[in-house]
Amino acid sequence: MAKQIGVDLGTSTTQIYLQGKGIVMRAPSVVAIEHASKRVIAVGSAAKRMLGKTPTAILAFRPVKDGVIADFDITSLMLNQFFQKVEAGSMLSRPSVVICVPYGITEVERRAVEDASYEAGARIVSLIEEPIAAAIGTGLRVAGARGNMIVDIGGGTTEVAVISLGGIVASNMLRVAGDAFDAAIVSYMKLRHSVLIGEMTAELLKIRIGSAHPKYDRGSMQVWGRSLRNGLAACITVQSAEIREAITEQLELIAASVKAALEDTPPELSADIFDTGIMLTGGCSLLPGLPQLLEESTGIRVHLAKHPFDSVCIGIGRCVETADSSEFIRRRR
Repeated sequence: MAKQIGVDLGTSTTQIYLQGKGIVMRAPSVVAIEHASKRVIAVGSAAKRMLGKTPTAILAFRPVKDGVIADFDITSLMLNQFFQKVEAGSMLSRPSVVICVPYGITEVERRAVEDASYEAGARIVSLIEEPIAAAIGTGLRVAGARGNMIVDIGGGTTEVAVISLGGIVASNMLRVAGDAFDAAIVSYMKLRHSVLIGEMTAELLKIRIGSAHPKYDRGSMQVWGRSLRNGLAACITVQSAEIREAITEQLELIAASVKAALEDTPPELSADIFDTGIMLTGGCSLLPGLPQLLEESTGIRVHLAKHPFDSVCIGIGRCVETADSSEFIRRRR
């Protein structure tokens, strides 16, 4: 019997839900290939450890950028490797896949996700919009007439959606999220300390001492980089307030996106959102002080999801397990 799986194909992390078993894989969306032959050397955690450390013959990179597929062939190979690891299919029994896509992407980008899934070995591919999956995963009643707002801040995109009666009434998709935070930290270190650090070091700074609100100061951290003055290795001490300053512009863009979605929301639904609050989810929602920042910006209570990192995959999984969830997914073949 063909297995049914759910896939959260994220910019930074891919998660797989296997029917009857739950979430069986969380792996970085990173692939390492031989530059000349395009042969896959490693995927997932093994490939992520190679980022910024490879010789010229090997290329380690993320084939998914800003929530959409940037390299079709490599994405297909990565998904195929993941399917094999979770034993989701075989030559005689290919899996049925439900995979999420950002709400604001084009039809061409949607088609690329479908085709990559088929190339990876899927028998049937169904799409579900990421805000809907995230809302289901956080426990919101998306099928009811009461309005709900969800803010999903992932690695490549921030998606803001007002949901009612099983559909999206108002939305905003912003290609600013965790990766943009990391890039901003790299730029800040160059300008402020004249030291060049890698993206993985920037991500570590964000996780360990980053915050979105002055109330959440998290001390300091020492990091190594390359001095832009003499080209030698340099060790600097970075304060939590500096990380907050580095990502201020990105945080302001996210807050503005939430307010823009609220402005587009019908009055009746606005009243519902004011009563129930805003649900915040996604890996970057774990940045300390982010709920407080959005509360001050919008004047509406902000709730952090119980499992923000897994919300989308949990929502996809509930659709996989539930027979009457067809209204939320879109199937073509």
